[in-house]
Amino acid sequence: MVARTYTVAFEGVEARPVEVQCAVTPGLPAFSIVGLPDKAVSEARDRVRAALSALSIALPSKRLTINLSPADLPKEGSHFDLPIALALLSALEILPSDAVETITALGELSLDGALVPVIGALPAALAAAEAERSLMCPEASGAEAAWVDAAQVIAPSNLLHAIQHLTGQMPLPPAQPGEVQSEDGLRDLRDVKGQERAKRALEIAAAGRHHMIMIGTPGAGKSMLAARMPTILPPLTASEALETSMIHSLSGLIEEGGISRTRPFREPHHTASMAAIVGGGRSAKPGEISLAHNGVLFMDEFPEFPRAVLETLRQPVETGEVVVSRANAHVRYPCRFLLIAAANPCKCGYLFDPARACPRVPGCGEDYLGRISGPLMDRFDLRLDVPPVSLDDLDLPASGPSSGEVAANVSRARAAQQERFQGRAETHLNADAEGGLLEEIAAPDSEGKALLSRVADRFGLTARGYHRVLRVARTIADLADEPAVRRPHIAEAVSFRVSGLSET
Repeated sequence: MVARTYTVAFEGVEARPVEVQCAVTPGLPAFSIVGLPDKAVSEARDRVRAALSALSIALPSKRLTINLSPADLPKEGSHFDLPIALALLSALEILPSDAVETITALGELSLDGALVPVIGALPAALAAAEAERSLMCPEASGAEAAWVDAAQVIAPSNLLHAIQHLTGQMPLPPAQPGEVQSEDGLRDLRDVKGQERAKRALEIAAAGRHHMIMIGTPGAGKSMLAARMPTILPPLTASEALETSMIHSLSGLIEEGGISRTRPFREPHHTASMAAIVGGGRSAKPGEISLAHNGVLFMDEFPEFPRAVLETLRQPVETGEVVVSRANAHVRYPCRFLLIAAANPCKCGYLFDPARACPRVPGCGEDYLGRISGPLMDRFDLRLDVPPVSLDDLDLPASGPSSGEVAANVSRARAAQQERFQGRAETHLNADAEGGLLEEIAAPDSEGKALLSRVADRFGLTARGYHRVLRVARTIADLADEPAVRRPHIAEAVSFRVSGLSET
């Protein structure tokens, strides 16, 4: 007799179904696990044996074989403990086979039989729902998995409770979704004094998901401005929240099963490695750019990041996904994020400050900003200088629109884009439009086209730069609630593309 139950193996954000087979056959006593297990999976036999011993269940003096099918799919992680234990108990006729075969299980066992929470409960629940099975996971992971309504989630705290549930002695109630995380502590855009042009750039960037770079002296407010971007972005939709939370689940970042509707805001340090930013490592885990999916990636001290890390951003910024290649697999992660970069104009930071003369002007600034390659800089839709704020402005009371008022404008502009791109799976916002679609939705009037032609000739805009100006102009028109792109929209878009920054 071969007993079966089911679990999953993670390949990127996808949870691949795995059949756990257990056979008890005559022969010398042995407990083996086959099917490309890694070290953590191979060690499951000792954890399972100890957990069963804690329940006074002795293994027979026979040959126990666990097969993880498909056998050519690598199996990694400690979440195979629970399905291995259930398949073994079913083979020993302690658990009914029909009950064990109708569930997808994952969970790590401690030596006393307690179930330890594991990563990936949310994508595992989606896989269970697709296979029309219920999910059994540790109690601490149940609130997270329960967000998938299509699958019943059973969350025992230990192996004994799992056995009692499957045998009908003490059925467990389905787990309930965790509370949505609070959005307290968000900062207000009105707290930033001065910098009206930078605030306008934030609004445009949020409305169309246009990548932005800010360059200014230390203390000008670049980080303060970037930190307020989440306050003007609309909340995640239900599908976006689920998609983003799946990535966070694989990284173990969901606390107490709560899923937030606030868009993620990631700000890695400039000493972070390529694997930390792009993704990779031993198990090809998602990096910061994927953790920022549907949100904001803020990279302060942008030129200080390793050159190789900066250059790897070029493809994800364009395509919205990253491929982590390894010898045995190519793992894809979504990474549709809004990139905000901040940098000083030079190493010391005071290149344009007349009160602090630098003896290395202008070579200092050229060398420092030269660390950002031309192709990467060309991918920023909005480029702006952030001048220092005067003391007179700091003494003034807070003024200007609040984050809530700007967020309302951004939501209205995004609603217009969603209506415009309805039915187009790969196009969500103006920043995604390209080719004939872009020419259709962002064709400027005659005056705007003449202005754009003069700018292209004067500043040598690339084809990518030309199209990015059109995308920004379309977003500006959406913010103004105007159906057509006109000369003022082109002029403002050009002002953010061609500035003193581009000549630095």
